[in-house]
Amino acid sequence: MQLEDCVNYLLTTAQHSVFLKTAEKLSAFDITPVQYSVLYCLWENDRRSPKEIAERLKLENSTISGILERMEKKGLIERSISKEDRRFIQVLLTKKGASLEEDVLNAIEKVNDEVMSIFSEEEAETLKSHLRLLAGVDI
Repeated sequence: MQLEDCVNYLLTTAQHSVFLKTAEKLSAFDITPVQYSVLYCLWENDRRSPKEIAERLKLENSTISGILERMEKKGLIERSISKEDRRFIQVLLTKKGASLEEDVLNAIEKVNDEVMSIFSEEEAETLKSHLRLLAGVDI
């Protein structure tokens, strides 16, 4: 099989290209693409456990721990122990993390528009539908 016919190669190469564009746009806010994803989870629901965030993003619990630590150091989130159940850790947005929502979502939309501009509207919807199918993501 030719490398250019290998699904893994094609997806990895395409993902890397999109990641670089996203990272460049998000650098203005001092966040990474994965930190954007965590913020998005918290913009949806401002109190989540690390486990809930990991499940939503399809990441390992051990991976999310390091991401949350770096985000806490940047002042984007806080982690606190639940008063109801001391075994439960809550991740909360700080004012700084909450204040980024509109600007970051606009930046992400610009990246998506730029990336998808090479496709017709129908092709773009088909691509996203196929990627959701491959990723096992329902909307």
